[in-house]
Amino acid sequence: MNVPAEPGAKPRNWKLTLAYDGTSFRGWQVQPGETTVQGELQAALGRIAGETPLPQGSGRTDAGVHALAQVASFQLLAPIPAENLLMALNRTLPPSIRILEAKTMPGSFHARHSAMAKTYEYRVFLEKPAPWLDMRAPGKICPPFLAPYVCTYPWPLDLDALQNSASAFVGEHDFLSFAATDPDLTTRRLQTNAKLAPGPQFRPGFTLDQPNPLTVRTIYSSSWETCQTESGPVQVYRVRGSGFLHHMVRNLVGTMLDVGRGLFSVDQIPAMLAARHRSAAGTTAPARGLFLCSVDYGAAEFDAEG
Repeated sequence: MNVPAEPGAKPRNWKLTLAYDGTSFRGWQVQPGETTVQGELQAALGRIAGETPLPQGSGRTDAGVHALAQVASFQLLAPIPAENLLMALNRTLPPSIRILEAKTMPGSFHARHSAMAKTYEYRVFLEKPAPWLDMRAPGKICPPFLAPYVCTYPWPLDLDALQNSASAFVGEHDFLSFAATDPDLTTRRLQTNAKLAPGPQFRPGFTLDQPNPLTVRTIYSSSWETCQTESGPVQVYRVRGSGFLHHMVRNLVGTMLDVGRGLFSVDQIPAMLAARHRSAAGTTAPARGLFLCSVDYGAAEFDAEG
């Protein structure tokens, strides 16, 4: 299918909502010689419309991270109806990527820059019984069909401590201690060439003694819940925030699991935030348990065009 643009046609701004299984992808962002979600979507648009815009995602999910409702935006000249584009993309893309919605938007809409909030989930399968159960009893084994979508955790967890640690992150904080030591490309572009290692660089005038606006985020909600599955209970962490730094959710989860295991206490979390250094916090949880659940766009100006 190839829908040519009419002479003198103006490009239309598109918004796609898509879901994908990140297991077989090297993440969202195009990389030379690698299979990525962004690359597959760009190639599919080329086959359908004869145009190859680079779709801009609301965020760059890492290799192995999944999405229930990622958002992408791009412009096309081809006069293809929304329902036809959705159908054609789902016929062209691999089964591990599905387009849930396609619609045109005002030109000011951008999947990343227009986002007001994002929600992530992280799923943990406990392969050992909780500490208040008989430790001589055999632990549960994560089935192979669930394993690509959860972090299998072999240690007993104090679920109350896990919940209390999640509450400690609500509010506005500098999350530098929970950011990857290599900042995401957007943050890096905003920074100067001043070098401060390890950790993200800082703009002139900001030091380790005060919060850096580049790494301050607001967490609106943060909690754990137990969800029953056919394979047994799964602990699900759900967090909604104004934005997230590179590896931030995985570092939050890894630290909370360390708290639940007893390696840290909940009372140490404020000091971790205040330290503003990656070494002050806990481990990084594996990518496979992470899901981008939704992206919020609050402004009425971004309603779909008629």
